[in-house]
Amino acid sequence: MPATTRQRKKSILRRLVIPAVAMAVLGYFGFHSVSGEFGIAGRERIEREVAALEAQLAELRYEREHLATRVSLLRPESLDPDMIDERARINLNVVHVNELAILHLDEPRGR
Repeated sequence: MPATTRQRKKSILRRLVIPAVAMAVLGYFGFHSVSGEFGIAGRERIEREVAALEAQLAELRYEREHLATRVSLLRPESLDPDMIDERARINLNVVHVNELAILHLDEPRGR
């Protein structure tokens, strides 16, 4: 008996499977590229955070420079007499005889 081959007509669903899967994958990545955490919408949030952190960094750098200047005044090779006087008054809680002391209260007194 001779072998017969049977040819089937490809159904329309089989022809659409690969394009449908490709469209689904493209849609998924397209959606997340726009609205995902690192997408276009997320980029604006990240840029706002970067601006806030750069402002904080500038403030901290200024504070560090200020503290470095004050520390340099306390070094033994370059002691500033005013700085020594200020630190002694704060640490020892003393004033000169002819000075007026103003006390700052942390909490207001109740009446």
